[in-house]
Amino acid sequence: MYQENMKERVLSGLFWKVMENGGTQGIQFLVSVLLARLLTPSESGEVMLIMIFITIGNVFVQSGFNTSLIQKQEVDERDYSSAFCVSFLIAFVLYIILFFSAPAIGDFYGQPVFVPVLRILSLTLFFGAVISVQSASVSRNMEFRKLCMASLFAAAGSGIIGVLMALEGYGLWALAMQQFFYSFFLMAVLHFLKTWKPSLKFSIEKAGELFSYGWKILMSGLIDTVFTNVYGLVIGKIYNSAMMGQYSRGNQFPALIANNLGAAIQSVMLPAFSACQDDRERVKSMVRRSIVTSSYLVFPMMAGLIAVAEPMVKLLLTDQYLPCVPMLRLLCIAYATWPLHVANLQAINALGRSEIFLKLEIIKKAVSVVALIISIPFGIYTMVALRAVTDFICTFINAYPNKKLLHYSFLQQWRDVFPSLLLSAAMCGVVYSVQFLVNGTLLTLTLQIVTGVLFYAGFSWLFKIESFFYLCRTVKNMGR
Repeated sequence: MYQENMKERVLSGLFWKVMENGGTQGIQFLVSVLLARLLTPSESGEVMLIMIFITIGNVFVQSGFNTSLIQKQEVDERDYSSAFCVSFLIAFVLYIILFFSAPAIGDFYGQPVFVPVLRILSLTLFFGAVISVQSASVSRNMEFRKLCMASLFAAAGSGIIGVLMALEGYGLWALAMQQFFYSFFLMAVLHFLKTWKPSLKFSIEKAGELFSYGWKILMSGLIDTVFTNVYGLVIGKIYNSAMMGQYSRGNQFPALIANNLGAAIQSVMLPAFSACQDDRERVKSMVRRSIVTSSYLVFPMMAGLIAVAEPMVKLLLTDQYLPCVPMLRLLCIAYATWPLHVANLQAINALGRSEIFLKLEIIKKAVSVVALIISIPFGIYTMVALRAVTDFICTFINAYPNKKLLHYSFLQQWRDVFPSLLLSAAMCGVVYSVQFLVNGTLLTLTLQIVTGVLFYAGFSWLFKIESFFYLCRTVKNMGR
Protein backbone atom coordinates (compact mmCIF):
# COMPACT_ATOMS: atom_id res chain seq x y z
CA MET A 1 0.00 0.00 0.00
CA TYR A 2 2.83 2.41 0.88
CA GLN A 3 4.63 1.73 -2.40
CA GLU A 4 1.44 2.23 -4.40
CA ASN A 5 0.72 5.50 -2.59
CA MET A 6 4.30 6.67 -3.17
CA LYS A 7 4.07 5.75 -6.84
CA GLU A 8 0.86 7.75 -7.22
CA ARG A 9 2.40 10.75 -5.45
CA VAL A 10 5.57 10.54 -7.57
CA LEU A 11 3.62 10.26 -10.83
CA SER A 12 1.31 13.11 -9.81
CA GLY A 13 4.31 15.17 -8.76
CA LEU A 14 6.13 14.48 -12.01
CA PHE A 15 3.01 15.37 -13.99
CA TRP A 16 2.59 18.74 -12.31
CA LYS A 17 6.33 19.41 -12.30
CA VAL A 18 6.58 18.71 -16.02
CA MET A 19 3.47 20.83 -16.56
CA GLU A 20 5.03 23.62 -14.53
CA ASN A 21 8.43 23.50 -16.20
CA GLY A 22 7.02 22.81 -19.65
CA GLY A 23 4.37 25.52 -19.40
CA THR A 24 6.63 28.05 -17.73
CA GLN A 25 9.57 27.51 -20.02
CA GLY A 26 7.25 27.28 -23.00
CA ILE A 27 5.90 30.74 -22.19
CA GLN A 28 9.39 32.05 -21.47
CA PHE A 29 10.62 30.52 -24.70
CA LEU A 30 7.90 32.27 -26.68
CA VAL A 31 8.68 35.54 -24.90
CA SER A 32 12.41 35.11 -25.54
CA VAL A 33 11.75 34.54 -29.26
CA LEU A 34 9.69 37.73 -29.41
CA LEU A 35 12.34 39.66 -27.49
CA ALA A 36 15.10 38.25 -29.71
CA ARG A 37 13.29 39.73 -32.69
CA LEU A 38 12.82 43.09 -30.93
CA LEU A 39 16.30 43.34 -29.36
CA THR A 40 19.78 43.03 -30.80
CA PRO A 41 22.14 40.13 -29.89
CA SER A 42 24.25 42.71 -28.03
CA GLU A 43 21.34 43.84 -25.81
CA SER A 44 20.37 40.24 -25.07
CA GLY A 45 23.96 39.39 -24.22
CA GLU A 46 24.31 42.33 -21.84
CA VAL A 47 21.33 41.25 -19.71
CA MET A 48 22.35 37.58 -19.79
CA LEU A 49 25.79 38.61 -18.56
CA ILE A 50 24.27 40.58 -15.67
CA MET A 51 22.00 37.64 -14.80
CA ILE A 52 25.07 35.46 -14.24
CA PHE A 53 25.91 37.51 -11.14
CA ILE A 54 22.32 37.25 -9.91
CA THR A 55 22.28 33.50 -10.53
CA ILE A 56 25.47 33.02 -8.54
CA GLY A 57 24.04 35.15 -5.72
CA ASN A 58 20.88 33.05 -5.66
CA VAL A 59 22.96 29.95 -5.03
CA PHE A 60 23.91 31.38 -1.63
CA VAL A 61 20.32 32.39 -0.94
CA GLN A 62 18.42 29.36 -2.20
CA SER A 63 20.78 26.38 -2.13
CA GLY A 64 21.67 24.36 0.94
CA PHE A 65 18.81 25.19 3.31
CA ASN A 66 16.21 24.40 0.65
CA THR A 67 17.64 20.91 0.09
CA SER A 68 18.09 20.39 3.84
CA LEU A 69 14.42 21.13 4.45
CA ILE A 70 13.41 18.58 1.81
CA GLN A 71 15.87 15.88 2.86
CA LYS A 72 15.22 16.12 6.62
CA GLN A 73 12.73 13.45 7.67
CA GLU A 74 10.83 15.66 10.15
CA VAL A 75 10.51 19.44 10.07
CA ASP A 76 8.42 22.01 11.92
CA GLU A 77 7.69 25.72 11.63
CA ARG A 78 10.94 26.63 13.38
CA ASP A 79 12.90 24.77 10.70
CA TYR A 80 11.20 26.73 7.93
CA SER A 81 11.48 30.07 9.72
CA SER A 82 15.11 29.56 10.69
CA ALA A 83 16.01 28.73 7.10
CA PHE A 84 14.17 31.85 5.91
CA CYS A 85 15.88 34.18 8.41
CA VAL A 86 19.35 32.97 7.44
CA SER A 87 18.55 33.13 3.71
CA PHE A 88 17.17 36.66 4.02
CA LEU A 89 20.27 37.79 5.91
CA ILE A 90 22.47 36.28 3.18
CA ALA A 91 20.38 38.08 0.53
CA PHE A 92 20.89 41.40 2.36
CA VAL A 93 24.67 40.96 2.55
CA LEU A 94 24.90 39.96 -1.11
CA TYR A 95 22.74 42.89 -2.18
CA ILE A 96 25.08 45.34 -0.45
CA ILE A 97 28.09 43.69 -2.11
CA LEU A 98 26.53 43.77 -5.59
CA PHE A 99 25.22 47.31 -5.14
CA PHE A 100 28.65 48.76 -4.38
CA SER A 101 30.59 46.52 -6.78
CA ALA A 102 28.30 47.31 -9.74
CA PRO A 103 30.51 50.20 -11.03
CA ALA A 104 33.61 47.96 -10.97
CA ILE A 105 31.76 45.22 -12.86
CA GLY A 106 30.55 47.76 -15.42
CA ASP A 107 34.09 49.07 -15.90
CA PHE A 108 35.50 45.54 -16.25
CA TYR A 109 33.17 44.76 -19.14
CA GLY A 110 33.17 48.30 -20.52
CA GLN A 111 29.40 48.61 -20.02
CA PRO A 112 28.28 51.57 -17.84
CA VAL A 113 24.64 50.46 -18.21
CA PHE A 114 25.47 47.46 -16.03
CA VAL A 115 25.39 49.64 -12.91
CA PRO A 116 21.67 50.54 -12.67
CA VAL A 117 20.50 47.22 -14.18
CA LEU A 118 22.56 45.12 -11.76
CA ARG A 119 21.40 47.17 -8.78
CA ILE A 120 17.74 46.69 -9.73
CA LEU A 121 17.99 42.99 -10.53
CA SER A 122 19.88 42.33 -7.29
CA LEU A 123 16.62 43.03 -5.44
CA THR A 124 15.38 39.64 -6.68
CA LEU A 125 17.71 38.02 -4.14
CA PHE A 126 15.21 38.99 -1.43
CA PHE A 127 12.41 37.38 -3.41
CA GLY A 128 14.58 34.29 -3.73
CA ALA A 129 14.94 33.97 0.05
CA VAL A 130 11.16 33.62 0.36
CA ILE A 131 10.74 31.44 -2.73
CA SER A 132 13.38 29.03 -1.48
CA VAL A 133 11.40 28.10 1.64
CA GLN A 134 8.07 28.20 -0.19
CA SER A 135 9.42 25.71 -2.73
CA ALA A 136 10.76 23.43 0.02
CA SER A 137 7.34 23.36 1.64
CA VAL A 138 5.71 22.51 -1.69
CA SER A 139 8.24 19.76 -2.39
CA ARG A 140 7.93 18.14 1.02
CA ASN A 141 4.16 17.95 0.66
CA MET A 142 4.38 17.20 -3.07
CA GLU A 143 1.92 20.04 -3.74
CA PHE A 144 3.43 20.70 -7.15
CA ARG A 145 0.10 21.85 -8.55
CA LYS A 146 0.45 25.08 -6.56
CA LEU A 147 3.97 25.65 -7.86
CA CYS A 148 2.72 25.00 -11.38
CA MET A 149 0.00 27.64 -11.09
CA ALA A 150 2.37 30.19 -9.57
CA SER A 151 5.09 29.63 -12.17
CA LEU A 152 2.69 29.87 -15.11
CA PHE A 153 1.26 33.14 -13.81
CA ALA A 154 4.73 34.54 -13.16
CA ALA A 155 5.97 33.57 -16.63
CA ALA A 156 2.93 35.01 -18.39
CA GLY A 157 2.79 38.22 -16.35
CA SER A 158 6.50 38.98 -16.59
CA GLY A 159 6.52 38.05 -20.27
CA ILE A 160 3.77 40.52 -21.08
CA ILE A 161 5.65 43.29 -19.26
CA GLY A 162 8.90 42.47 -21.08
CA VAL A 163 7.36 42.39 -24.56
CA LEU A 164 5.38 45.60 -24.02
CA MET A 165 8.50 47.40 -22.82
CA ALA A 166 10.47 46.11 -25.83
CA LEU A 167 7.77 47.37 -28.18
CA GLU A 168 8.02 50.78 -26.51
CA GLY A 169 11.76 50.84 -27.19
CA TYR A 170 13.19 50.23 -23.72
CA GLY A 171 15.88 47.93 -25.11
CA LEU A 172 17.74 45.80 -22.56
CA TRP A 173 15.53 47.15 -19.75
CA ALA A 174 12.67 45.13 -21.25
CA LEU A 175 14.55 41.88 -20.70
CA ALA A 176 15.78 43.01 -17.28
CA MET A 177 12.26 43.82 -16.06
CA GLN A 178 10.99 40.50 -17.36
CA GLN A 179 13.51 38.77 -15.10
CA PHE A 180 12.64 41.03 -12.15
CA PHE A 181 8.88 40.58 -12.30
CA TYR A 182 9.11 36.82 -12.80
CA SER A 183 10.67 36.43 -9.34
CA PHE A 184 8.27 38.95 -7.79
CA PHE A 185 5.14 37.34 -9.25
CA LEU A 186 6.30 33.83 -8.30
CA MET A 187 6.80 34.86 -4.67
CA ALA A 188 3.50 36.77 -4.52
CA VAL A 189 1.35 33.98 -6.00
CA LEU A 190 2.92 31.29 -3.80
CA HIS A 191 2.14 33.52 -0.82
CA PHE A 192 -1.46 33.89 -2.02
CA LEU A 193 -1.80 30.11 -2.44
CA LYS A 194 -0.77 29.68 1.22
CA THR A 195 2.19 27.39 0.68
CA TRP A 196 4.17 28.90 3.55
CA LYS A 197 4.27 32.35 5.11
CA PRO A 198 7.42 33.99 6.54
CA SER A 199 7.75 34.35 10.31
CA LEU A 200 10.55 35.17 12.75
CA LYS A 201 10.58 31.95 14.82
CA PHE A 202 14.33 31.66 14.64
CA SER A 203 16.20 28.83 16.33
CA ILE A 204 19.98 28.62 16.36
CA GLU A 205 19.71 24.88 17.00
CA LYS A 206 17.45 24.33 13.97
CA ALA A 207 19.61 26.55 11.77
CA GLY A 208 22.68 24.59 12.86
CA GLU A 209 21.05 21.26 12.02
CA LEU A 210 20.06 22.47 8.55
CA PHE A 211 23.46 24.04 7.96
CA SER A 212 25.36 20.90 8.94
CA TYR A 213 23.86 19.13 5.93
CA GLY A 214 23.14 22.08 3.67
CA TRP A 215 26.55 23.78 3.56
CA LYS A 216 27.96 20.96 1.46
CA ILE A 217 25.04 21.24 -0.95
CA LEU A 218 25.52 25.02 -1.04
CA MET A 219 29.20 24.68 -1.86
CA SER A 220 28.43 22.04 -4.49
CA GLY A 221 25.78 24.29 -6.02
CA LEU A 222 28.13 27.26 -5.94
CA ILE A 223 30.91 25.35 -7.67
CA ASP A 224 28.51 24.04 -10.30
CA THR A 225 26.80 27.39 -10.92
CA VAL A 226 30.02 29.39 -11.09
CA PHE A 227 31.55 26.96 -13.52
CA THR A 228 28.40 26.62 -15.65
CA ASN A 229 28.29 30.40 -16.00
CA VAL A 230 32.03 30.92 -16.35
CA TYR A 231 31.63 30.28 -20.08
CA GLY A 232 29.39 33.32 -20.30
CA LEU A 233 31.77 35.43 -18.20
CA VAL A 234 34.73 34.42 -20.37
CA ILE A 235 32.84 34.96 -23.63
CA GLY A 236 31.58 38.36 -22.46
CA LYS A 237 35.12 39.48 -21.60
CA ILE A 238 37.23 37.90 -24.36
CA TYR A 239 34.77 38.48 -27.18
CA ASN A 240 31.83 40.88 -26.76
CA SER A 241 28.22 41.10 -25.63
CA ALA A 242 26.99 40.25 -29.14
CA MET A 243 28.82 36.89 -29.05
CA MET A 244 27.47 36.38 -25.54
CA GLY A 245 24.01 36.88 -27.03
CA GLN A 246 24.74 34.22 -29.66
CA TYR A 247 25.94 31.79 -26.99
CA SER A 248 22.91 32.39 -24.75
CA ARG A 249 20.54 31.77 -27.69
CA GLY A 250 22.40 28.61 -28.65
CA ASN A 251 22.15 27.44 -25.06
CA GLN A 252 18.50 28.39 -24.77
CA PHE A 253 16.98 25.60 -26.86
CA PRO A 254 18.63 22.51 -25.34
CA ALA A 255 18.47 24.07 -21.86
CA LEU A 256 14.70 24.45 -22.26
CA ILE A 257 14.34 20.69 -22.60
CA ALA A 258 17.01 19.63 -20.12
CA ASN A 259 15.90 22.06 -17.43
CA ASN A 260 12.26 21.08 -17.86
CA LEU A 261 12.73 17.35 -17.39
CA GLY A 262 15.85 17.68 -15.24
CA ALA A 263 14.21 20.09 -12.80
CA ALA A 264 11.09 17.92 -12.69
CA ILE A 265 13.13 14.85 -11.83
CA GLN A 266 15.22 16.77 -9.31
CA SER A 267 12.26 18.38 -7.53
CA VAL A 268 10.11 15.27 -7.36
CA MET A 269 12.64 12.48 -6.99
CA LEU A 270 14.62 14.02 -4.11
CA PRO A 271 11.68 13.89 -1.65
CA ALA A 272 10.68 10.50 -3.09
CA PHE A 273 14.20 9.09 -2.73
CA SER A 274 14.48 10.63 0.75
CA ALA A 275 11.25 8.99 1.89
CA CYS A 276 12.68 5.57 0.90
CA GLN A 277 16.28 6.22 1.99
CA ASP A 278 16.29 3.24 4.39
CA ASP A 279 15.40 0.82 1.57
CA ARG A 280 18.41 0.84 -0.78
CA GLU A 281 16.87 -1.63 -3.25
CA ARG A 282 13.80 0.59 -3.56
CA VAL A 283 15.99 3.65 -4.15
CA LYS A 284 18.02 1.77 -6.77
CA SER A 285 14.85 0.75 -8.59
CA MET A 286 13.61 4.35 -8.60
CA VAL A 287 16.97 5.69 -9.79
CA ARG A 288 17.05 3.19 -12.65
CA ARG A 289 13.49 4.07 -13.68
CA SER A 290 14.34 7.77 -13.55
CA ILE A 291 17.47 7.36 -15.71
CA VAL A 292 15.94 5.02 -18.28
CA THR A 293 12.69 6.92 -18.75
CA SER A 294 14.12 10.44 -18.77
CA SER A 295 16.92 9.41 -21.16
CA TYR A 296 14.32 7.86 -23.47
CA LEU A 297 12.68 11.31 -23.64
CA VAL A 298 15.73 13.58 -23.60
CA PHE A 299 17.96 11.75 -26.11
CA PRO A 300 15.57 12.06 -29.09
CA MET A 301 14.76 15.68 -28.24
CA MET A 302 18.44 16.63 -28.27
CA ALA A 303 19.07 14.55 -31.40
CA GLY A 304 16.10 16.23 -33.06
CA LEU A 305 17.37 19.69 -32.14
CA ILE A 306 20.74 18.88 -33.69
CA ALA A 307 18.98 17.93 -36.93
CA VAL A 308 16.59 20.91 -37.15
CA ALA A 309 18.89 23.59 -35.68
CA GLU A 310 19.45 25.70 -38.80
CA PRO A 311 15.87 25.98 -40.12
CA MET A 312 14.58 26.45 -36.56
CA VAL A 313 16.94 29.36 -35.83
CA LYS A 314 16.15 30.97 -39.20
CA LEU A 315 12.42 30.74 -38.58
CA LEU A 316 12.31 31.74 -34.91
CA LEU A 317 15.25 34.07 -34.38
CA THR A 318 16.03 35.30 -37.94
CA ASP A 319 19.33 35.07 -39.82
CA GLN A 320 21.15 37.40 -37.39
CA TYR A 321 21.39 34.46 -34.96
CA LEU A 322 22.74 31.85 -37.40
CA PRO A 323 26.23 31.95 -35.77
CA CYS A 324 24.64 30.25 -32.74
CA VAL A 325 23.75 27.08 -34.71
CA PRO A 326 27.07 25.22 -34.23
CA MET A 327 27.01 26.08 -30.52
CA LEU A 328 23.41 24.90 -30.25
CA ARG A 329 24.31 21.51 -31.73
CA LEU A 330 27.31 21.03 -29.46
CA LEU A 331 25.33 22.03 -26.40
CA CYS A 332 22.65 19.47 -27.30
CA ILE A 333 25.30 16.79 -26.89
CA ALA A 334 26.28 18.25 -23.52
CA TYR A 335 22.71 18.46 -22.20
CA ALA A 336 21.78 14.97 -23.42
CA THR A 337 23.60 13.47 -20.44
CA TRP A 338 21.63 15.45 -17.83
CA PRO A 339 19.22 12.61 -16.90
CA LEU A 340 22.16 10.52 -15.70
CA HIS A 341 23.70 13.43 -13.80
CA VAL A 342 20.49 14.43 -12.03
CA ALA A 343 19.31 10.96 -10.98
CA ASN A 344 22.69 9.91 -9.61
CA LEU A 345 23.25 13.12 -7.69
CA GLN A 346 19.74 13.20 -6.24
CA ALA A 347 20.14 9.63 -5.01
CA ILE A 348 23.37 10.60 -3.24
CA ASN A 349 21.66 13.61 -1.65
CA ALA A 350 18.64 11.58 -0.57
CA LEU A 351 20.88 9.05 1.16
CA GLY A 352 22.33 11.91 3.22
CA ARG A 353 25.78 11.72 1.65
CA SER A 354 26.24 15.41 0.91
CA GLU A 355 30.01 15.10 1.53
CA ILE A 356 30.23 12.77 -1.49
CA PHE A 357 28.17 15.25 -3.51
CA LEU A 358 30.67 18.02 -2.69
CA LYS A 359 33.68 15.86 -3.55
CA LEU A 360 32.15 14.97 -6.91
CA GLU A 361 31.60 18.63 -7.77
CA ILE A 362 35.21 19.49 -6.95
CA ILE A 363 36.54 16.63 -9.10
CA LYS A 364 34.25 17.39 -12.04
CA LYS A 365 34.97 21.09 -12.04
CA ALA A 366 38.71 20.49 -11.84
CA VAL A 367 38.45 18.40 -15.00
CA SER A 368 36.24 21.00 -16.67
CA VAL A 369 38.47 23.96 -15.73
CA VAL A 370 41.44 22.26 -17.36
CA ALA A 371 39.38 21.69 -20.50
CA LEU A 372 38.22 25.33 -20.53
CA ILE A 373 41.74 26.72 -20.13
CA ILE A 374 43.03 24.48 -22.91
CA SER A 375 40.21 25.49 -25.27
CA ILE A 376 40.30 29.32 -24.88
CA PRO A 377 43.10 29.94 -27.44
CA PHE A 378 41.23 27.89 -30.06
CA GLY A 379 38.02 29.93 -30.10
CA ILE A 380 34.48 29.80 -28.83
CA TYR A 381 33.38 26.72 -30.80
CA THR A 382 36.24 24.66 -29.37
CA MET A 383 35.28 25.87 -25.89
CA VAL A 384 31.73 24.62 -26.35
CA ALA A 385 32.88 21.34 -27.95
CA LEU A 386 35.13 20.52 -24.99
CA ARG A 387 32.25 21.31 -22.65
CA ALA A 388 30.27 18.54 -24.36
CA VAL A 389 33.20 16.14 -23.95
CA THR A 390 33.66 16.91 -20.26
CA ASP A 391 29.93 16.60 -19.57
CA PHE A 392 30.06 13.08 -20.98
CA ILE A 393 33.10 12.22 -18.84
CA CYS A 394 31.29 13.56 -15.77
CA THR A 395 28.51 10.98 -16.16
CA PHE A 396 31.04 8.34 -15.11
CA ILE A 397 32.22 10.47 -12.18
CA ASN A 398 28.66 11.05 -10.89
CA ALA A 399 27.75 7.38 -11.24
CA TYR A 400 30.84 6.02 -9.49
CA PRO A 401 29.63 6.35 -5.84
CA ASN A 402 26.35 4.60 -6.64
CA LYS A 403 28.25 1.48 -7.63
CA LYS A 404 28.88 1.05 -3.90
CA LEU A 405 25.85 2.83 -2.44
CA LEU A 406 23.22 1.21 -4.68
CA HIS A 407 25.16 -1.47 -6.59
CA TYR A 408 24.26 0.34 -9.80
CA SER A 409 27.43 1.01 -11.82
CA PHE A 410 27.93 3.43 -14.71
CA LEU A 411 28.30 0.49 -17.11
CA GLN A 412 24.88 -0.79 -16.05
CA GLN A 413 23.45 2.70 -16.45
CA TRP A 414 24.83 3.19 -19.95
CA ARG A 415 23.70 -0.30 -20.91
CA ASP A 416 20.19 0.63 -19.77
CA VAL A 417 20.08 3.81 -21.88
CA PHE A 418 21.97 2.49 -24.93
CA PRO A 419 18.82 1.44 -26.89
CA SER A 420 17.40 4.98 -26.59
CA LEU A 421 20.76 6.49 -27.57
CA LEU A 422 21.13 4.31 -30.66
CA LEU A 423 17.57 4.91 -31.82
CA SER A 424 17.94 8.68 -31.27
CA ALA A 425 21.14 8.79 -33.35
CA ALA A 426 19.41 6.97 -36.21
CA MET A 427 16.46 9.35 -35.98
CA CYS A 428 18.83 12.34 -36.11
CA GLY A 429 20.31 11.16 -39.40
CA VAL A 430 16.88 10.60 -40.97
CA VAL A 431 15.51 13.97 -39.79
CA TYR A 432 18.60 15.86 -40.96
CA SER A 433 18.30 14.38 -44.46
CA VAL A 434 14.77 15.80 -44.87
CA GLN A 435 16.16 19.31 -45.53
CA PHE A 436 17.68 18.07 -48.80
CA LEU A 437 14.30 16.88 -50.08
CA VAL A 438 12.13 20.00 -49.70
CA ASN A 439 12.41 23.78 -49.97
CA GLY A 440 11.09 26.43 -47.62
CA THR A 441 12.08 26.93 -43.98
CA LEU A 442 8.65 26.37 -42.43
CA LEU A 443 7.86 23.33 -44.58
CA THR A 444 11.28 21.81 -43.91
CA LEU A 445 10.99 22.27 -40.15
CA THR A 446 7.44 20.88 -40.06
CA LEU A 447 8.34 17.76 -42.05
CA GLN A 448 11.46 17.21 -39.95
CA ILE A 449 9.48 17.29 -36.70
CA VAL A 450 6.75 14.96 -38.02
CA THR A 451 9.34 12.56 -39.45
CA GLY A 452 11.27 12.50 -36.17
CA VAL A 453 8.22 11.77 -34.02
CA LEU A 454 6.90 9.03 -36.31
CA PHE A 455 10.34 7.42 -36.72
CA TYR A 456 11.13 7.36 -32.99
CA ALA A 457 7.69 6.18 -31.85
CA GLY A 458 7.37 3.67 -34.68
CA PHE A 459 10.72 2.01 -34.15
CA SER A 460 10.25 2.11 -30.36
CA TRP A 461 7.15 -0.02 -30.88
CA LEU A 462 8.81 -2.24 -33.49
CA PHE A 463 11.88 -2.98 -31.35
CA LYS A 464 9.79 -3.19 -28.17
CA ILE A 465 11.69 -0.47 -26.28
CA GLU A 466 10.65 -0.96 -22.65
CA SER A 467 10.40 2.77 -21.83
CA PHE A 468 7.94 3.33 -24.69
CA PHE A 469 5.47 0.81 -23.30
CA TYR A 470 6.06 2.01 -19.72
CA LEU A 471 5.15 5.58 -20.70
CA CYS A 472 2.10 4.36 -22.63
CA ARG A 473 0.87 2.44 -19.56
CA THR A 474 1.58 5.42 -17.31
CA VAL A 475 -0.37 7.84 -19.50
CA LYS A 476 -3.22 5.35 -19.79
CA ASN A 477 -3.40 4.88 -16.03
CA MET A 478 -3.30 8.63 -15.37
CA GLY A 479 -6.27 9.05 -17.72
CA ARG A 480 -8.45 6.76 -15.61
